[in-house]
Amino acid sequence: MACFRMSVLVLFCMMLVGMVVAQEGDPFGDPFGSTQRGRRKEMVPAMFIFGDSLIDNGNNNNLPSFAKANYFPYGIDFNGGPTGRFSNGYTMVDEIAVLLGLPLIPAFSEASGAQVLHGVNYASAAAGILDVTGRNFVSRIPFDGQIRNFQTTLDQITANLGAIDAAQSLAQCLFFVGMGSNDYLNNYLMPNYPTRNEYNGQQYADLLVSQYHRQLTQLYNLGARKFILAGLGRMGCIPSILAQSSTGSCSEEVNELVLPFNANVKAMMNRLNTNLPGARFIYIDIANLFEDIINNARTYGFSVVDRGCCGIGRNRGQVTCLPFQTPCPNRDEYVFWDAFHPTEKVNIIMARKAFNGDTSVVSPMNIEQLASLDIKN
Repeated sequence: MACFRMSVLVLFCMMLVGMVVAQEGDPFGDPFGSTQRGRRKEMVPAMFIFGDSLIDNGNNNNLPSFAKANYFPYGIDFNGGPTGRFSNGYTMVDEIAVLLGLPLIPAFSEASGAQVLHGVNYASAAAGILDVTGRNFVSRIPFDGQIRNFQTTLDQITANLGAIDAAQSLAQCLFFVGMGSNDYLNNYLMPNYPTRNEYNGQQYADLLVSQYHRQLTQLYNLGARKFILAGLGRMGCIPSILAQSSTGSCSEEVNELVLPFNANVKAMMNRLNTNLPGARFIYIDIANLFEDIINNARTYGFSVVDRGCCGIGRNRGQVTCLPFQTPCPNRDEYVFWDAFHPTEKVNIIMARKAFNGDTSVVSPMNIEQLASLDIKN
């Protein structure tokens, strides 16, 4: 196993290799037959993941939360069944991990021992940048809590490797952050939250990105250097929002509401790249990727773009996918898996474009280029 590349780590990695091989025999397989056949050479030592249900892979499973996906038909196309992923199969970060030559990154709630050496996924369904976001779902792990969990992992790594070698290795790792969706869907747009009466769209975006800046800077201070920031998509076109329209059309009000957030995040990224020595932040334009898929649906093989594969009610978006509900059989033809989340096929398309695409979808460089950078800490 090629884990942390520093020579001082070789002995440590060799001690753990037996355990890793046992844990990494890739029980998950690879949708579309492209990825973990025989893993490619690792481009980075590890990837650490922060976010919400779009990339959660099981951290909510044991929480007293209504935001869970550890039941069938979630995971119907995942070799291993339901895991807590809000998808029929892979999430976006699963495919990115594979493209980087890494194993699928374990959830923080399950990661232990040698597993953390390739990274940890801290994402939690219903989580937001703001701690108060998602409280309707009861328990969840907000971004600040996810950062605290990373500190726990970092303590484990540092105890094994020493502070200097851990810091040097962290500088080569990738930090994927996809936050903000719930701060709108499960905060600003919820009638039982006062947020909408306290802030207009621009003011709320300013509040969120101010917090986001603090949180990302905290990760930087903990040793992170290579950041991947995922923007927000066209949330006015997800089945949950479409179902609220009598005409079934996208809500341009919601789409326009999130525009200031994306603009603020891009501006913040530029400031952080300038002001934080050695840091490299890149931005994935999820909205642009989504529009490309919708506008060229048939080219990508999609025939259904406005309703979930699994769900109940108008646009199959009024009630999300229920336990043991029978989903659509032709899942590769659907853009949306349920009321809120894309199908595995969309996740893989987006991941591949973010990995080696041009600056129209990921800037100022793509993930492959970021991974190849040699950053000294």
